[in-house]
Amino acid sequence: MIQPARANHPPKLKQLEATAICGNDITSSCLYVSALCILYAGQYAFISLLLVGVVLFFFRKIYGEAVGALPLNGGAYNILLNTTSKGNASLAACLTILSYMATAVLSASEAMHYLHSVLPYFPVVIATVVLLTFFLFLTISGIKESSKVSLAIFLFHLSALVLLIGSGIYFLIVNGSSIAEINFRTPLPGSISNALFFGFSAAMLGITGFETSANFIEEQEAGVFPKTLRNMWYLVIIINPLIAIVAVSIIPLSDVAGHESAFLSYMASKTGGAWLATVISIDAALVLSGAVLTAFIGVNGLIKRMTLDRIFPQSLLRENKKGSTPGILIVFYLLCLSVLLITAGEIAPLAGVYTISFLSVMAFFGFGNLLLKIKRSRLPRPEYAAPSIVITGILGILIALYGNIKLHPEYLVIFLQYFIPSILIIYIFLKRKEVFHYLLIYINSIFDKIQKAAVFSRLQLTKEMRKLNKQPFVYFTKGDNIAVLNKVMLYVQENEITQKLKIVTVLKDEQELNKEFERDFQALDRAYPDMRIEYIQIRGVFGPEIIDRLSREWNIPKNFMFIGSPSDRFPHRLSDLGGVRLII
Repeated sequence: MIQPARANHPPKLKQLEATAICGNDITSSCLYVSALCILYAGQYAFISLLLVGVVLFFFRKIYGEAVGALPLNGGAYNILLNTTSKGNASLAACLTILSYMATAVLSASEAMHYLHSVLPYFPVVIATVVLLTFFLFLTISGIKESSKVSLAIFLFHLSALVLLIGSGIYFLIVNGSSIAEINFRTPLPGSISNALFFGFSAAMLGITGFETSANFIEEQEAGVFPKTLRNMWYLVIIINPLIAIVAVSIIPLSDVAGHESAFLSYMASKTGGAWLATVISIDAALVLSGAVLTAFIGVNGLIKRMTLDRIFPQSLLRENKKGSTPGILIVFYLLCLSVLLITAGEIAPLAGVYTISFLSVMAFFGFGNLLLKIKRSRLPRPEYAAPSIVITGILGILIALYGNIKLHPEYLVIFLQYFIPSILIIYIFLKRKEVFHYLLIYINSIFDKIQKAAVFSRLQLTKEMRKLNKQPFVYFTKGDNIAVLNKVMLYVQENEITQKLKIVTVLKDEQELNKEFERDFQALDRAYPDMRIEYIQIRGVFGPEIIDRLSREWNIPKNFMFIGSPSDRFPHRLSDLGGVRLII
């Protein structure tokens, strides 16, 4: 089995760097979400945007509890992996990967459209390919180098937004509030409740990027993750509603339609003239490019975690000297290129995948938090989100998901065209033992007359099956009864590809194991004849040191080791155990 190099430990990200990586994605949303929200909610767009901020406040607590309890890369995948089956976790992972693919291609294409408005000398599609290629090599060079680029873009973007909002307020002071008074007296096409509902649904796209920090938490310094959530919430609750209020105060509502693709540039041209519009266009190109970088970094953390769990081929884990995994990044880059070529850079198909996949991931994370409360109630966590907060947050996401599908029913069809093949591929990887088995049967039936080909094929497939089954797993038990051990066996059989399981008990000095447990173990061994079960007793104190030692001695990765939920008296954080998984 190929293991990632252990010698490369890139420096951890500080608060500002980690916030910049996520912030470029979440703050770039104001480039399109303000206009979309005004189109649906009119002069009351700022209320819809504030409601989005309320939902995001709930998810700030939801993410803080779940990721604080399980501080490992993978986001929703990691939470569901430790509370339910690997299949359910892979469903959330598939949606997350689709969201990142759509984010990368959509942001890169939009960035080049903005740049094309300033420098109309190059084809947009070719420029999009160049931009994606640039960020591929940047992320291969390491996350620390990537974070420096993200930080520079982030600071420039915030400065440009402050300049835009300031110019809008100055324009309002000089020219008066006549436009604002007309806009707020203009009747809406329908009821206020409908306007706020559809405005809220469209505005929920303004929080894309919030989920990214959970996908690279292992690259952040201790205590940085909750600060990134707090910082992103501040940005969303301040910037988007403020831009909407300034916009409806200086631009007639009838002028918004037709300018939504470059709304902030149009707004800048009204308040500061051509020079400010050029600055905003350049800023848009840069910050959308930063969102591309966010997608690369987020998907790298997610796929790396999935590969460690043997969903994808282990060859993807090879690291370079900078500690990055080029194989994962190249695969994601090629997927992005395929999406770009298939859609020819059209925004509508990408928006369909982007909208539904992102909102679905957020909903899955909320459900994962509820499962964490039910199944892992004793697991220590730095903060706690009340069930009412979690349910309200999920409800807000589901309302937005329904509203977007109601606004654009064609998005659901487009989403399914991408989602179904993607989840089938992941399912095949999950069930590759069965696939090898049926391929072996098929090859036997087809190649019986061609004996040499049949023998060679049987040998190769048998070798692969043996290789998969040979990998041992470990379960640390405190002396659980046979019912608990039976649940462990059922979980391993349903979710892992192996025929070897080591059941380990760590006993303190002079501590003896209950004789009844040994009888239970013998009964368990007889109940699962196809599984080679080995029972081992070790003297010592269970903790990171014993896990490290056994991982090295037995050559078993730590993410192939399982434990039950620790109590609040457990002296170590789960992250200290190096990726050991909870299954009971």
